[in-house]
Amino acid sequence: MKSLTAFIACASLAAVATFAHADDDIGPDKAVELLNAGTIKSFEQLNAAALASHPDGAIGDTELKQEHGKYVYEVELRDSEQRKWEVDIDATTGVVLSDHEDD
Repeated sequence: MKSLTAFIACASLAAVATFAHADDDIGPDKAVELLNAGTIKSFEQLNAAALASHPDGAIGDTELKQEHGKYVYEVELRDSEQRKWEVDIDATTGVVLSDHEDD
């Protein structure tokens, strides 16, 4: 019985830990709240950071998420050769975290 209780406790802890580290999409209302509070950079600044690496790019979908306690702005764009890129930016600092070609 003790091993069953221990198993359930471990499984519950793992589920909570997974949920705590899950990516959370930020809705428009929360995004405006974060912007007005000065917690995140303006979307114009974040888009400019994405375009700095791909000046000939056209911005497509964008998404603000919270990942591991950090606000991350994901930008999808296409360059002049129609290659699709995904650029992840720290929404608080404006620093590019990753920039890779997306399939």
